[in-house]
Amino acid sequence: MTAQIEIGTDSAGQGICVDIEELLATRLLVQGNSGSGKSHLLRRLLEQTAGLVQQVVIDPEGDFTSLADEFDHIVIDGAAHSVREIEALAGRVRQHRVSVVLALDELEVEQQIRCAALFLGALFDAPREHWYPALVVVDEAQMFAPSAAGELAEETRRLTLSAMTNLMCRGRKRGLAGIVATQRLAKLAKNVAAEASNFLMGRTFLDIDMQRAADLLGMDRRQAERIRDLQRGHFLGLGPAISRRPVAVHIGTVVTGGKNAAEGLMPLPEAKGDELEALLHSELAEEAAEPVRPPPPPRPAPDVEQAITERAAAQAEREERGEPVATNEPCADEDSSPGPQDGEAAVTRIVADLAAEEGATFQSSAVLFRNFAQRCRQQGVPSAHVDMLEFRRLFAFASARLHELQSPMREAIEELAQGVPEDVLAPYLALAVAAAQGRPAPDEDELARVYGSSSPSRIRRLLEHLERQGLIVVREEFGGGRTIIVVGLDEAAAES
Repeated sequence: MTAQIEIGTDSAGQGICVDIEELLATRLLVQGNSGSGKSHLLRRLLEQTAGLVQQVVIDPEGDFTSLADEFDHIVIDGAAHSVREIEALAGRVRQHRVSVVLALDELEVEQQIRCAALFLGALFDAPREHWYPALVVVDEAQMFAPSAAGELAEETRRLTLSAMTNLMCRGRKRGLAGIVATQRLAKLAKNVAAEASNFLMGRTFLDIDMQRAADLLGMDRRQAERIRDLQRGHFLGLGPAISRRPVAVHIGTVVTGGKNAAEGLMPLPEAKGDELEALLHSELAEEAAEPVRPPPPPRPAPDVEQAITERAAAQAEREERGEPVATNEPCADEDSSPGPQDGEAAVTRIVADLAAEEGATFQSSAVLFRNFAQRCRQQGVPSAHVDMLEFRRLFAFASARLHELQSPMREAIEELAQGVPEDVLAPYLALAVAAAQGRPAPDEDELARVYGSSSPSRIRRLLEHLERQGLIVVREEFGGGRTIIVVGLDEAAAES
């Protein structure tokens, strides 16, 4: 039995079908410049297969969330979940065979990549009894499997390349059929693109991309010119699930839509110049003084039993990997072992010393945690209760010098920081500490040091992300100055 869906029509108006069972075994690569109809093709494929097979969509722009309006897809907001929640959700997606859209549009680029990599990794690592067939669609795949590092941190690049390579190379045995779409083949890692056996190539103009597309389609250089002349929504298809010979496909219609801006001409407003100027400047100062959105509510306190179970599992995992694990064994003089409060103070001091070392923020979390555990063991400080997640937060507190503040203000900032994701916690705290001390906001170099980055552009994107999340308000001045307001800090300070 075969399950086929019609993806579109050929030049003669005959239907072109895709064999879904064959697609599950052979994977698909879609390529097309912006405006070529690549997203429309993916939407057609997803709509036609919605009732046949489970679907998982990695959506960096939030274009495919409308699938939930017509079908049974569940939208997962990547910005609303922690790292552990994302991994747990991926496991449940495989277990319960739920079709989902992982929407990443509220995250900055590097966070999108890390979130998608963790989600794909958890899909891949699901238990054998959950290896059900599923289409895994990754839009803008050149982001998640780049051919060059660019401005990505090396750890992030290795993480995402590993996840994408596992999906395309080893995912078939686990029921995962990768469908990757990219604007440019030259920007997509070759070992990821090479694993696809089916191709749908849309319009592209650069010679290097046309030549790679032609090579994959088995066309010579002269025939490759056809790729440049393709109309929007027209693709050249080839592969065991589509056709044994290159075939032209005009993609069919869809019932859902994206959130793209209007692409045609629209009449301009008929208001006069004075009226338009009034619209631009009316109550401008009042609007600029308001935060973009209220800060997110703090996350509820975790269940104690669950936290204990997770910490025990994390410690057992570290032991299996052969990493140093801190113990609660007393020193030679058992009476001199530190009490609970002394132990917490000692842990805080060790983390602060570690964060104060030159270049510490540029080291990986695994290396830092290993050094922390080793120092605790050498000094006889109990630290088994501190898992990797807790250590990251403590290290962020220390990197931002939160311990320099007096108790009421420090506790107020810790309360505000409860809803801040751990990967942007340190720079957020650095801004909050500077504001609490009445100092100017840290410059980009200082924020880059705290964040563990050497890229000023990444810090600018970080500030934009924090502002979109309603955590800060950035006021740019034409003279080059910049004022940063930490939302909720004044109210928290007054309450404390």
